[in-house]
Amino acid sequence: SPQGRSKKKSRKHQRFLARRAVLEQKGLLSPQGHLGTQTPEAELEAHTTLTKANGTTELRCDKAPKPKGMVSSSLSPSASPDSIARHHSVLLSQGNGSSGRVRTSCLVLRPGKYVAIDCEMVGTGPQGKLSELARCSVVNYEGDVVYDKYVRPELPIVDYRTRWSGITKQHMKNAIPFKAAQAEILKILKDKIVVGHAIHNDFQALKYFHPKDRTRDTSQSPVLKKRAGLPIRANVSLKNLARHLLHKKIQVGCKGHSSVEDAQTAMELYRLVEVQWEKELAHSLPPRPPSPVTDPAADSSQYLDDQYWPTDLMASSL
Repeated sequence: SPQGRSKKKSRKHQRFLARRAVLEQKGLLSPQGHLGTQTPEAELEAHTTLTKANGTTELRCDKAPKPKGMVSSSLSPSASPDSIARHHSVLLSQGNGSSGRVRTSCLVLRPGKYVAIDCEMVGTGPQGKLSELARCSVVNYEGDVVYDKYVRPELPIVDYRTRWSGITKQHMKNAIPFKAAQAEILKILKDKIVVGHAIHNDFQALKYFHPKDRTRDTSQSPVLKKRAGLPIRANVSLKNLARHLLHKKIQVGCKGHSSVEDAQTAMELYRLVEVQWEKELAHSLPPRPPSPVTDPAADSSQYLDDQYWPTDLMASSL
């Protein structure tokens, strides 16, 4: 009867109000206006939080309605280069009209996904010919400093190389031991796409190897060299790329290089050709082998056969 349906509807509404009251008490839901004037979906306010890699700054924004066909902002740490390229292509097509720039709103997860690194080395060992880490700087996608510390090498310093490194004896007074710095830096680089210039030197100083498909070396990028009008096979310095493409001067003066400035410049160069670089990289890198977990063709039942069981277990089961 209509009266019975009305009672059921009333009870359902009361349960809804009771549940909402509990959520409001726990601070999970903000009270808005008069009860019952909006749908539960309209009353729930979604938020997206992006935290910079140094953990100090949070950007909060209301979740805007996602237009039809809008690409998902999240890329898993194991995303393939092809997936990254497709992600970037769609983001580019959703850019701000005439400017053609990729959106950097709260819907894009890029700031936490990419970092740029630069290291300064000093000379140790016989005649100071061995290069060891003395300073490391890491910046995020926006160029904000995530990490910047002076590092005490494991061997005594023979040559500070101040003309290029900017390192002096004074800097070593508050430097942290190499092992401690290495642990901190590798924690930041984990699961990130790492940008740098001649980045193999930085990884060598860190005694670390980063996956090739998650490394972006601006010294080896054909896209950047073409755009700068330089030969593809030429060894191009960060200073020249910055002058040609960013129209700015870096590494000037006699006080040595700034690892922060170099890392920021490498990230600027990457962002300049980001989408095209990712597209070309997706075609050049070999595809990753399928995971046994996700590959439907992989049949694990074969491992139940006798040949895969240890002999002692086979004997005890007889």
